Amino acid sequence: MGFDFTSISTNGFVKPDGWHIVSVKDVATINESIIRKDYPNRIIEYIDIASVEKGTVVSKQELLLEQAPSRAKRIVHDHDTLIATVRPNLEHYVYIKKAKPNTVASTGFAVITAKKVNPRFLYYYLTTKPFTAYLTQIADSHTSAYPAFNPDVIESASLLLPPPPEQDAIASILGTLDDKIELNYEMNKSLEAIVQAIFKNWFIDFEPFRGQDMQDSPLGPIPIGWGVEKLEEIAAFVKGLSYRSEDLQESETALVTLKSIARGGGYQQEGLKPYTGGYKLEQRLEPGEVVIAHTDLTQAADVLGRAARVQPNPEYKNLVASLDLVIVRPKEQKATKAFLFTLLSQRRFVEHAFSYANGTTVLHLSKKALPEYEFVLPPRHIIEKFSEIVDPLFRKIDLSENQSHLLSRIRDNLLPKLLAGEIKISNVKRLAGDKNEQN
Repeated sequence: MGFDFTSISTNGFVKPDGWHIVSVKDVATINESIIRKDYPNRIIEYIDIASVEKGTVVSKQELLLEQAPSRAKRIVHDHDTLIATVRPNLEHYVYIKKAKPNTVASTGFAVITAKKVNPRFLYYYLTTKPFTAYLTQIADSHTSAYPAFNPDVIESASLLLPPPPEQDAIASILGTLDDKIELNYEMNKSLEAIVQAIFKNWFIDFEPFRGQDMQDSPLGPIPIGWGVEKLEEIAAFVKGLSYRSEDLQESETALVTLKSIARGGGYQQEGLKPYTGGYKLEQRLEPGEVVIAHTDLTQAADVLGRAARVQPNPEYKNLVASLDLVIVRPKEQKATKAFLFTLLSQRRFVEHAFSYANGTTVLHLSKKALPEYEFVLPPRHIIEKFSEIVDPLFRKIDLSENQSHLLSRIRDNLLPKLLAGEIKISNVKRLAGDKNEQN
């Protein structure tokens, strides 16, 4: 949108007929509800900045109010928009469709409550790339130790507002796409939980093997015929490549980077960077392969030692591991990719890895952390049986993720054009109807 967010001037932009230019503060309030002495809830559902990733709440904490951090102050209601006021370029924002009575957000968020505007339309407007770039520019000029902006920056920003029926239609079109993406996300979380539950049942609790005789081991009683091994016995390790910024150009090859590792583990397509430089054949990644974060820039060490399972991406023919990652590959006849991923996703491995961390501001994983990790190794045929069960679940996750990636691209392409009035709602509805008839 070629639009000046600080002015009611359209700056040469053609305003559609019937649309109006207003300030955000004319149609919404920011941070209107905070916890006071008469707050009735003893337990809160807390959302902090680290738990929000580009439109999704990836985690919540249930805390006693008296033990909650001092920044747990913003009361959240249905249909509120949360935008982090710190480092807005990281896109920590989310639309809250349904809040619990005890949902509370960090003071690091601007909590925006719609009053005279469709709340989801407002959310989409305030999270477009141009608006995020505007907030980032303001934050970068801030004199504090880190980029941040004051909530009144949003309040004073200009809003290009269509009539209510068009607001509703735009919100419905974009919201339908996001709702499907969210549904896929929740389904994938359930499938991943099933995989982890099977792993725990088989390889930690040994439930299917309780009728067998047990033997002592350094890690406690295990079934006879099983062993305790170090990771280096069943896996090989390949360090990712170091790259130059000038090699980050449009390409059919992409780097899987540190940003491809989600906080707490898991894979993020958003972390891919197109890459035109060279690489070794062994640094190339296939779908299903496992990478481990060898570096951590987060304050809470949420990434170091976390595992991710690489997923296919239709935009790139080749995926290559970058410097901050280590590829963990099963040695022939020793293990499978599915077994390695679930093994290295366990909390026990993360704690092991953290004990091998060094550094202050930036954490690094010792080269010994992966090879020296000890675990219970079942016989090969049991590993293969486990993989036969969970591989179809991983394939479902990959298909769902690819669909969400496509829907995200459609939404991102539609969003600025709809919000600027460049695409008429009737055209979008007609296009959707044509596709439905084809299906």
